[in-house]
Amino acid sequence: MNSSIYEKASLRQRNDFWKLVFPWVLTAFFLLFLPVIFTSNSALTIMNQMAITIIFALAYNMLLGQGGMLSFGHAVYMGVGGFMCVHVMNYVEVNSAPLSLPFLPIFGGLFGLGLATLVGTFSTRSAGTVFAMISLGVGELIAACSLIVVAFFGGEEGVSGDRTYMRPFFEIEFFTQIEVYYLTSVWLLVSALLMYLFSRTPIGRMANAVRDNPERAEFLGYSARWVRYYSFCASGFFCGIAGALFAINFEILTEENLNLATSGSILLVTFLGGVGVFFGPIIGAVLFTLLQTVLGLYTELWQLYLGALFLATVMFFPQGFAGVLVSHAPAVRNGRLGSLFIPYVKMAVPSAVCLWSVAGLAELLFHARHAALGEEEMVYFGINMLSTSVIPWTVFGGL
Repeated sequence: MNSSIYEKASLRQRNDFWKLVFPWVLTAFFLLFLPVIFTSNSALTIMNQMAITIIFALAYNMLLGQGGMLSFGHAVYMGVGGFMCVHVMNYVEVNSAPLSLPFLPIFGGLFGLGLATLVGTFSTRSAGTVFAMISLGVGELIAACSLIVVAFFGGEEGVSGDRTYMRPFFEIEFFTQIEVYYLTSVWLLVSALLMYLFSRTPIGRMANAVRDNPERAEFLGYSARWVRYYSFCASGFFCGIAGALFAINFEILTEENLNLATSGSILLVTFLGGVGVFFGPIIGAVLFTLLQTVLGLYTELWQLYLGALFLATVMFFPQGFAGVLVSHAPAVRNGRLGSLFIPYVKMAVPSAVCLWSVAGLAELLFHARHAALGEEEMVYFGINMLSTSVIPWTVFGGL
């Protein structure tokens, strides 16, 4: 009987192990073979940008989703880490230091950790509105310093470097975009795995407890301030890694990497994907990057559509896209997912027609007001139309 109990326990442990390991192995193979499908340099650049945004969003969610700390200035930890890495690049170029490019994100992470360690000493004393306002003040302070401390931030022009001067790593010099993609992917996988493991540690679990009920956590003997502080420092470290990868990919950083717009964007990304699920920010980062890069090629109103998507997320599914997926788990377990197909189609078709018509009206209005004289013709989803004609206005308005 004891052997039977032992075998069942051992089988359960093996199943739990593979449930933990299999998604990461699958992700590694997905990242490995993705360039086989998307081979162009522009596609690789978009995927690199997507990976950087994923790391940044996951690091931000360590505060917002796991710790309940809303930060309005978190871009400074990514930006400062990136600036530091550009200076390291330039130092290696001038002094021929023995440093390879794959180790550069460590410097960005350490510098982000150092800044978070300093700021966290006074910002994590309390959460809520006080923490949010302190983060906003610190973010604006450092962003303003970027135009004053020219030696480090480079002023309005920023600071640039050249990754090709770094020492080759096993004869890989990272000249091509595909080499940079695999470097970014490795750091993405390592960073995401470490952040996931951090969420499973006692500190990560206590961050959830402090988020939900800090008074009860204090009553149980845990310091809410120190739990927030450790989470804040860990988040700063991974933000610095994201900044270093940004520096490696684009080889320049400016004040834009520090300002409020970047901090607001990562808040939007995290909320779109879903703050209550670990993989939520990954979905948000993919959506945001596609809207910014791909949709931005076809319309100048991509920010309008992004804002509308964010508004719809807040109003109709506040748990984000990941929350919507997780809510279908009971239907999958009970084998009733197919029964939802017809209701979803009935909802999706009129919604798609409505969105298509509203977006068409927005494009017509924008083109009519901003097109040059004699450029009345426009293209909308492959359809040529005149913004001065009554027909498209009538069709879109009627729908």
